[in-house]
Amino acid sequence: MDTNSNKKINAGLLAYGMSGKVFHAPFLQAHSGFNLQAVVERNHKNAVNDYPDIISYNSVDELLNDEEIELIVINTPNNLHYEHAKAALNKHKHILVEKPFTATTAKAKELFELADSVGKQIFFYQNRRWDSDFTSVRNVIESGRLGKLVEVHLRYDRYRNVIGPKVFKETPVEASGLLYDLGPHLLDQVISLFGKPLNYHKILGKNREGTLVDDYFSIQLTYPDSLHVFVTSSMLVVNPQPGFVLHGVNGSFIKQRTDIQEEQLLAGMKLTDPSYGIEPENKDGLLTTIDADGKKTEEKVPSEVGSYLPLFEAVYQGIIDNKPYPVTREDVLTQIEIIESPVTT
Repeated sequence: MDTNSNKKINAGLLAYGMSGKVFHAPFLQAHSGFNLQAVVERNHKNAVNDYPDIISYNSVDELLNDEEIELIVINTPNNLHYEHAKAALNKHKHILVEKPFTATTAKAKELFELADSVGKQIFFYQNRRWDSDFTSVRNVIESGRLGKLVEVHLRYDRYRNVIGPKVFKETPVEASGLLYDLGPHLLDQVISLFGKPLNYHKILGKNREGTLVDDYFSIQLTYPDSLHVFVTSSMLVVNPQPGFVLHGVNGSFIKQRTDIQEEQLLAGMKLTDPSYGIEPENKDGLLTTIDADGKKTEEKVPSEVGSYLPLFEAVYQGIIDNKPYPVTREDVLTQIEIIESPVTT
């Protein structure tokens, strides 16, 4: 992506596992305003195979002490986000933090105060706002064709009936469990559409044999004008349901969770590939509307091309021109407040 400034921002990744390799490095490399300077790799030095000029540090401290790096991408395990964000800010670095930003609103507010005191910015990596399926949903809502919304469902389902190998996700440490893993994605999408709810009702479940953390959650959020929004995620759905179901007084919109970017990037596809971000055929959303005479019309709604590059452009513009970032502090505080709140009985 081209930018109006010639300034290059040196960036560093705190890890080069799946998220670093798939969700961050390709975009920092593709954006003309960033220079992917360094990464932390404690054991295997793999990043150099993809980026020959990259510096591979052995520890977080070594990377944070690199005075040339201005932006730190915090993509370490959930329970380390607060620790690493605080350390990076104390080194006077801007930070881009994966979800969940922190485990509690208290820690989030502490980091906001620290960032302000050192004059650096915090950016939140909520990439699912730029999924092709979600942008399709947003466009339908903004078109007004559904009329007043009555009921909205967002789901994010998987089938993994065994306990996974990632300790920070599967043991009861800070910010573990499915709610902290996928809840930030779903809640951020809802908050970006409708803002802060009037109230909410949350339930959690533990269904896999031997699980120590929640592997199911469902949250009902109430908004003004009798709008009810439901977000649900489960680790035990063999036949995934539509990711988005919207009902309004004038019609319904149903859309599968179809964004293809993660799958393409995992397969090694480059951002320059003409097929990048384009959903598979026959995955269009279905918009069904009814007119004043009761006539029903069905229409397929194709999605725009998905791309996470605008997120990195927003980070760049935030640093260079101090432009507002799309995901606000208030958005994130609302999200964390819901996640950390007690389960409703």
